Formats: sequence, structure tokens, C-alpha cells
Amino acid sequence: MKQLDRLRTLGLFDARVPRYTSYPTAPVFSAEVGASAQAQALAALDPAEPVSVYLHIPFCERLCWFCACRTQGTKTLSPVESYIGTLEKELALLARTLPEGLRMGRMHWGGGTPTILPPSLIHRLAQAVKAVIPPTGDWEFSVEIDPTMVDRAKISALAEEGMNRASLGIQDFDPKVQEAIGRLQPFDITRACVEDLRAEGISSLNADLVYGLPHQDIARLDDTVSKVLELGPDRVALFGYAHVPWVAKRQALIEEAALPREVARHELANHAAARFTAAGFAAIGIDHFARPEDGLARAAQSGHLRRNFQGYTDDTCPTLIGLGASSISRLPAGYVQNAAATAAYIQRIEAGQLAGARGHVMTGDDLLRARAIEMIMCDFRLDRRALRAAFGKGAASLDPDLARIAARFGDFVTLDSDELRIRDAGRPLTRIIASAFDAHVPDGVRYSQAS
Repeated sequence: MKQLDRLRTLGLFDARVPRYTSYPTAPVFSAEVGASAQAQALAALDPAEPVSVYLHIPFCERLCWFCACRTQGTKTLSPVESYIGTLEKELALLARTLPEGLRMGRMHWGGGTPTILPPSLIHRLAQAVKAVIPPTGDWEFSVEIDPTMVDRAKISALAEEGMNRASLGIQDFDPKVQEAIGRLQPFDITRACVEDLRAEGISSLNADLVYGLPHQDIARLDDTVSKVLELGPDRVALFGYAHVPWVAKRQALIEEAALPREVARHELANHAAARFTAAGFAAIGIDHFARPEDGLARAAQSGHLRRNFQGYTDDTCPTLIGLGASSISRLPAGYVQNAAATAAYIQRIEAGQLAGARGHVMTGDDLLRARAIEMIMCDFRLDRRALRAAFGKGAASLDPDLARIAARFGDFVTLDSDELRIRDAGRPLTRIIASAFDAHVPDGVRYSQAS
């Protein structure tokens, strides 16, 4: 209890800080950086370096109440098919912009619900992307899958197009929790989906879980973890529920009184983490787990773990090209986000221009701080020698921040001339410690809680 009190004093239960899937974070982006900067940065890419591609499908047949992603509901395929046509037009614009010979090392389809697409649209979209940015011989194609919105024919189509990693949305298997978040998903349906994926030769499965959901307790979450382990995933993401109804209006449907309080939420995360590590998974960063032979675990072991908009990754491509409404591109010069609203995105593409609506051009200080934050989030340590080698004397500009961290967090961290390291007991504070390097704190922005 004494340690928990110390964590509380340092802000674990009331601090609201970014998850740092990028730095600077999206609220910092400005409309001064848009389609023109996007086109210039894309045209300047080095064709010798493969890129990653993220493709956003914003449509869902059901809108889960807990979700804060950019999504919209539909009961018919008509708007989905029209959207695919707009994506094809965006790809045609890219084809005229990108340097010849550019290749794709990774592709990820997120949502929304990518598996809302029938097989014909899956083939059409995948082939349209590959026609503009051909894949490398060892590329990875991952797709976010809603087990209630997929069948063997869709899985076969995805596998034929090269999908070799599937990410299953699960959240929680308890019926009472599912009802409270507007997402009914029986275990047998999820198990049948896993069997179909394995039968189609999908070699890597990720399971997404969420702690801190309404009515969740240790017993319910423990049962969910047992069921997940029965499915045999290769990776697990254990995200903390971010209750941000001022951002995601549908979260107002969730009964706040049913949400686990701060300490209970902390205990849920610890219990699930202990179950996964006891089952042989390696803990990766603040919220992922992977089998020791999985690429994510190997990247963490070798110091090559990275962080992007999907969380932790072993992706080594320096550039990420975002396609579709609200998608964010990570380019050598900085970030550019497509128009967030689907209608605004479509309007821009139909007008014959790229959809970039806001972004950020990285300064030298931004690049330094971005790497420092990524080190903290991925490795629980900041390698001062590596920063000096990469940024020269400029790395010393972080020294005042390091001194403040050492003074504030005491024996939860160690600091010497070579590194700042977060001790095991201090790892719950990782996001708060990372925020000490953040030089961009926009007024009026409320992030999710740190625990």
C-alpha cells in the first residue's frame, strides 16, 4: 500500500497524459501543414527504402460504445463501395506523386471494421494498393478483424491477397461487460474465427483486450484471459479503457458508475499481465505481450522495438503512408493527417487533390524529443550515449528534463551519464515520465488517464 500511495502521489491515478503513439501528438497538428506539404514530402521519398501503408476503413455495422476511433455506422454496403472508389482515386493521386520504384514493406487495414468488406471489395482494394506501391518479397499484411463480421470467404480473400497477420478485436468475453459496452461477441464465434484463420495459413494472431471496462472485476477478466489463452494468440495488446466522452460522444452511453475505480483498474491490469507472463508471454512496453519467438519480442530484446499509431511494432520502415479519412502519414519531414470527417476527405479527393488537412513539420528538437520519448515508452530507458551519437551536442538540451525527472521520481528511476532507467516498480509511471520530455502541451486538450 505504501508503494501504491507513492504512485498515487506522483500522479498515476489522476494525471492525464498522451499515449505517445506519435510525438508531437495529433492535437498539436496545424492546418498550416496540409496537402501541399504532403505532396512535397511524398515526392521526395527515397525509392530504395520500403514504406508502410495504413489504410483506414471507417465503417461499422454496429458502433461499440467504448470505441473512440473515427467510425460511422452503416446498414448497407453502398457507402462502403463508394468509399473504396474514393480510395482508388486517392491511390491514383499518389501514383502521380510518389517516386518510381517505391515498394511497400508493411500494410495494415484498420477501422472501423475492415472485415465489413465482402471478398470482391477486399480483392479490389488490395490490388489497387499493390498496383501503386508493389510489396517487397518479405512484406507483412495485417488486418483488424471483428470476429462477428467475418466469414471463411472473407478470410480466404484476405489470405489470397497476402494477409499474414490478423488482429482480433475481443475486449472482454464476459456477457455483462459486453452488454455494457454495446459489443456482443460470444466466445464460440471468436474461436471459429481463429480456427478459420489458422486453416487459411495465417501465421500470426494478435488479440486486443481492454481493462477498465464497466462491470469488469478480477474474476471476469481472469475468465477472459483464460479464454484468450485457449485461442493461442501470438501477441496480446492489453489497453486501458480511455473514457473520453467529450471526444467520443457514444461513450455517454456507458454508465460511469459501473467503471472500475482507480485502484481496481490498476489491479486489473496487473492481474492480466501476471497471467500472460506466467503463460510464457514476454511483456512488451506498457501494454503488449508476445510469445518469445514472435517478431515483437525479438525486437524488444534487440532494442529495435518501435511505437506508431497502432501501438508497439517491429516495423523498420521509416515512412508510413496513411490512406483514407483521418489517416496520419509519418513522413521524413513530419506528420500529415488526412481530413478527419469522411465527407471532407471525399470532397478533397474528388476535387483532385491529396486529402492532407493538418500536420506538423519536425524541428531538430522535435526529432530529439520524439526519439527520447520512444526510448522511454519502448525500453523503459533513455540511452544518452545513443542520443549523443545521433544528435551530437544537441542531446544535452534534455539534461534539465532528466534532472527534474530524477528529482521528482526518486528511486523509481536511476540516472547516470549513460542512461535514465525506469525501475520495475516505476513502470506504471512510464507515460508520465515520457511526458516530461514533451515540449508541446496544447491548451485545453484533455488526454486519457495515465493508469
